[in-house]
Amino acid sequence: MGHPTIYPTGATVYNPEKAWSGYTIYQAAQVGALLIGMNGQEVHLWKDLRGFPNKIFPGGYVLGSTAQRDPEFGFQDEADVVQVDWDGNIVWKFDHYKYIADPGKEPKWMARAHHDYQREGNPVGYYAPGLEPQTDKGNTLILVHKDVEKPEISHHPLLDDAIIEVDWEGNIIWEWVCSDHFEELGFDEAAKNVLFRDPNTRFFGNHHSGDWMHINSASYIGPNRFYDAGDERFHPDNIIWDARESNIIAIIDKKSGKLVWKIGPDYSGEEVKHLGWIIGQHHAHIIPKGLPGEGNLLVFDNGGWGGYGLPNPSSPYGQKNALRDHSRVLEINPVTLKIEWEYTPAKAGFQEPLDSYRFYSPYISSAQRLPNGNTLITEGADGRIFEVTREHELVWEYISPYKNQINANMVYRAYRVPYEWVPQLEKPEETPIEPIDVNDFRVKGAAPKGTKSVAAVAGTAEYQEGAACVARVDEQPN
Repeated sequence: MGHPTIYPTGATVYNPEKAWSGYTIYQAAQVGALLIGMNGQEVHLWKDLRGFPNKIFPGGYVLGSTAQRDPEFGFQDEADVVQVDWDGNIVWKFDHYKYIADPGKEPKWMARAHHDYQREGNPVGYYAPGLEPQTDKGNTLILVHKDVEKPEISHHPLLDDAIIEVDWEGNIIWEWVCSDHFEELGFDEAAKNVLFRDPNTRFFGNHHSGDWMHINSASYIGPNRFYDAGDERFHPDNIIWDARESNIIAIIDKKSGKLVWKIGPDYSGEEVKHLGWIIGQHHAHIIPKGLPGEGNLLVFDNGGWGGYGLPNPSSPYGQKNALRDHSRVLEINPVTLKIEWEYTPAKAGFQEPLDSYRFYSPYISSAQRLPNGNTLITEGADGRIFEVTREHELVWEYISPYKNQINANMVYRAYRVPYEWVPQLEKPEETPIEPIDVNDFRVKGAAPKGTKSVAAVAGTAEYQEGAACVARVDEQPN
């Protein structure tokens, strides 16, 4: 299915009575960290800040990255993670993970950060009552890359994922490396054979590595009802992550490093088959305490392609062997594995399977639970950020007008925060935006529907007789 060449950008729908209003931050392609109001007004820009993602903290502080990516380490490795103030001044920085001392080049440090990070005080990086991220102290959880050789996994070098925790001074005080836990991940023999032959090998700079897991989110579990009831798997300090290429979501025991909870990579078993296959997912996290659905798992289930296993018609070599051409947002009770809420093409009112592509982002994307029970969804591939109620009603929508080098307006992840987190600005006026009736909307110079010739033909005797014949045929039993 193709996409239209003409479509509105900016805010396109806004119902102030049903939306949870505030500011939204996202990384606008080739522009910077952009803060917008509910009517799409651009209220502040941090033009020198790249976001993978951008997160805004109380007081108008923003996290992101500033340094140019080193082409030697690929397009996703950030050289640093920084916190800047309202004026863009750096007030905190981390870059001491990988020391680079190539011959003929000036030695330097690099964070190799990618996809996610969290600041102590808030487990997931978005607003929850009573859980404010610290802005002048505290530890930071950072997802980073690490090059490893693991012959028991593959004969190819691996681009591995590691999760580190650093203190305010930048000291690494905790580290977890994914490949060290290979046997805990649940791959069957078919998947292991595929991984050994080709662990999703890609070229990074002048070398190739297997981006075998591609973890894209990491957050603390945070305070929750399951731990309060005695389930140690959900200790607030434990860490949840998800891996796009393997279709795995898992929880790490912070003290031992072992996996204590996991779904995927196979969704055919009795315990999980009711979920359907979760494929290429992003932003899996536990809804923070104080928000509707607290304690449940919220994840943007991209669909698209992912996984390793037996070959099939869409995957002749068993790589990316799971496939689905639409996206879902799932809220799952992590103990019972019951789906508590979901947003799908059918729930959105589209016809399945013909119109399923109308909610489809096979990469990037996210979901955030809001205090009124609504969910903010980033359908990243098309640069669409929107808010829906529990009943799946669309109450706010925004389409990014900014495009990257390949003419795509992709948005990695967006976050909504309350107005009071940004004291530098006065609360803006909130003006409703009625949805456009696309059946009647026309650009300048285009003819409206129902032209005179159609109206004239519809009034002729021949047309009337033909319509009557069609009606008589339709009345016959099948």
